[in-house]
Amino acid sequence: MEYAIIAVVALVVGWAARHLFSIYRKNAAELQAREILAAADRDAKRRTDELALRGKAEVLAERERLEKEIRDERNELKQTERRLSKREDNLDQKSNSLDKKEQQQREQDEALLKRERAMQARDVEIAKIIDQQHARLHEIGKMSVEQARDEIRRRVEDEMEHEIVVLVDRANARAKEIADEKARHYIANAIARLASDCTAEYVVSTIELPSEEMKGRIIGREGRNIRAFENATGVDVIIDDTPGVVVLSGFEPVRREIAARTLTRLVADGRIHPARIEEVAAKVREEMDKVLEENGKQAALEVDVRGLRPREIMLLGRLKYRTSYGQNVLNHSRDVSWLAGMLAAELGLDEQLARRCGLLHDLGKAIDHEHEGTHPQLGADVAKMCGENADVIAAILYHHEPGAADNLYATVVQAADAISAARPGARRETFENYVKRLERLELVATNYPEVDKAFAVQAGRELRVIANAQNIGDADCQQLCRKIAKQIEDELTYPGEVKVTMIRENRFVEYAR
Repeated sequence: MEYAIIAVVALVVGWAARHLFSIYRKNAAELQAREILAAADRDAKRRTDELALRGKAEVLAERERLEKEIRDERNELKQTERRLSKREDNLDQKSNSLDKKEQQQREQDEALLKRERAMQARDVEIAKIIDQQHARLHEIGKMSVEQARDEIRRRVEDEMEHEIVVLVDRANARAKEIADEKARHYIANAIARLASDCTAEYVVSTIELPSEEMKGRIIGREGRNIRAFENATGVDVIIDDTPGVVVLSGFEPVRREIAARTLTRLVADGRIHPARIEEVAAKVREEMDKVLEENGKQAALEVDVRGLRPREIMLLGRLKYRTSYGQNVLNHSRDVSWLAGMLAAELGLDEQLARRCGLLHDLGKAIDHEHEGTHPQLGADVAKMCGENADVIAAILYHHEPGAADNLYATVVQAADAISAARPGARRETFENYVKRLERLELVATNYPEVDKAFAVQAGRELRVIANAQNIGDADCQQLCRKIAKQIEDELTYPGEVKVTMIRENRFVEYAR
């Protein structure tokens, strides 16, 4: 009985367990089925998204391809338009060229027609000349042998005389042309090979001071320092309200340079009293002789001039502190030396001797403040004392007198001196001389009674003349303008050329009331 109950319980428990297990398996299968469906949904959605993206990419690629094809077609159309436009331009040019050729052909036809008419007229003239010659021969046939011989001789002499005159004129003109051309070539070549700076200097030197207090020390008690300085150097000291500077004034450039160096040393040293001033001035004066000698030797070395005497070297050194119309004389002498050497080389002369003449030509300017006489005469006297040869002396003596000396080296130095002084910027014109030149230019025109006013414009390069319309007519204006220009050319000295403009006008004024 117990076994039966146990068996029944075991069956019930087994059945319950099996039932529960089948329920679990069913739930598990349902859960797995749901997971499979969810995974399938996700995969389907992913594939759908991929297909959508792929479709969009293909659409974009196709759109870009179509746009590229459209751009290519547009570019091709533009190129075609440019080719057509260029072809049209070429056709227009060809059409214009054909028109020009037709015009030239018409002009050539007209010229040929004129030439043919001229030839016909010339044939008629030649026929007349032949008839005249036949008549002349007929007359000659009636002459005797002596008469015919005399007539022929006379004609030959007349023709030969005319031909000789023509040939001589041509030869003279050609020779002058060649000479002018060679002269221009020599001078231009010399100028092109020389390029140096020109220095404009004045008769004053400016010394900078470290402080305003130094001005009082320079003046000294009751002015004793400044008096001692002026007595020791021979230069005027100008002390004014200009801050930080003192001005030294003197016409003798070497003395002014000594004063400038003396004052510079005194200011740097700080000890300024009469004894110290005299001591420093004496020392600077001794040193200055060495400086002048060094300047002269350096100038001679630069232009390769050898064998100069000590006196000549010292005077050359002094020229460094001498100016002429704002041009430094030593620099000018070096310019002239180089230019004279170049011109002499072109002309087949002694280049070394020409450079020596050019370097020494203004030697007299170093002593013209101390001695009476012109600087050419003073320089020639120094050259004679130093034993220079006749060519050098002549070049120095006559370098301002063209044609005064029959010496090629003097002529070469004259040309070189003119070139160096006339180069643009070499010399400067003072304001006073400039104003006087403009006033003189206007005065030449206003001296004529037919002129009302005259104005010098463009820095004196043009003179505008206002004529009185009541005193002169239009026909006489040109003649008066020519007279004024001729008078300016004869009486005035001016750079370049002056343009004279004559103005005549009538003004009529009425008032409406």
